[in-house]
Amino acid sequence: MPKINRNDTFNLLRKLTFLRAWNAIKVLASFYATRFFSKPIQWGMPISISFEPTTSCNLRCPECPSGLREFSRPTGMLEKDFFKETIDDIHQHLLYLIFYFQGEPYLNPAFLEMVKYASSKKIYTATSTNAHYLTDENARKTVESGLDRLIISIDGTTQEVYKQYRVGGNLDKVIEGAKNIVKWRKALNSKTPFIFFQFLVVKPNEHQIEDIKKLAIEIGVDEVRFKTAQIYNYEKDPNQLIPVTDKFSRYKKNEDGSYRPKNKLANRCWKLWHANVITWDGLVVPCCFDKDAMHQLGNLKNESFKKIWYNTNYRQFRAELMKSRKNIDICANCSEGVSVWKD
Repeated sequence: MPKINRNDTFNLLRKLTFLRAWNAIKVLASFYATRFFSKPIQWGMPISISFEPTTSCNLRCPECPSGLREFSRPTGMLEKDFFKETIDDIHQHLLYLIFYFQGEPYLNPAFLEMVKYASSKKIYTATSTNAHYLTDENARKTVESGLDRLIISIDGTTQEVYKQYRVGGNLDKVIEGAKNIVKWRKALNSKTPFIFFQFLVVKPNEHQIEDIKKLAIEIGVDEVRFKTAQIYNYEKDPNQLIPVTDKFSRYKKNEDGSYRPKNKLANRCWKLWHANVITWDGLVVPCCFDKDAMHQLGNLKNESFKKIWYNTNYRQFRAELMKSRKNIDICANCSEGVSVWKD
């Protein structure tokens, strides 16, 4: 099995300044105070933020609104200047920055420049990619940007299986991209990025779980993680994606052949206290399950992040979640509490 890179944890802790540590303590305390007093209490700023580089994507994955071109919101690219202004405003308390929400980050021409800017603020940076744009040149620039974590989505070890979910994808390009990153990390004597394969387990590929572990060893990536798939119309599973292997499924099969989520939704969610998502055009939404930005809590083009974080919309959303989380549409198919297996 791939050897876990302990440097990744050390690298994250290295970014932990006094202000960020104190902020994290306040956020954690507010979450537990909320549970104790049964009313939303919010201290501190987010520990982690997801920033969307773009909604564009080169693939057409069947459970992805970006891939299916089914967004009701506009498609576009995150502007470098807007990104820098936002980071300048929040970087002192921010520990972890994810350059991903929807779309393929490398399609944004300024993506790696933005990574480099965030890295200069000593923020831990991560992204997720389908690896089709990890050319030799981009791989070198990625290592040089200071990116701390690179998630490579690879959902099959043969082209025939891979393309069943990654529609329009080319497995050879993914493997080549992964090799390029490994090569340049070694050539530049860099400890980053920490590289792992993310294998979304679906029915067509679950028989290749052992094969992906072997491929990871062969290429030299640091880790393999197996992720459960979110199926939008899970009751009927029209694309026949829900795996047979129970531990890799978010859903249980009913006697009539339909499915239901395994996860029982408690009226709390840690994400609403420590993290959020910013779309490419500045909308602030609760979490990564609000893919169409239907629950807009604020707009950074109109007001500061801090004002949004403590505004009436946020307080109301947290209160509604505590009252009846199951009645919030983006929570109904949530994976919070469902494990991601590592190997």
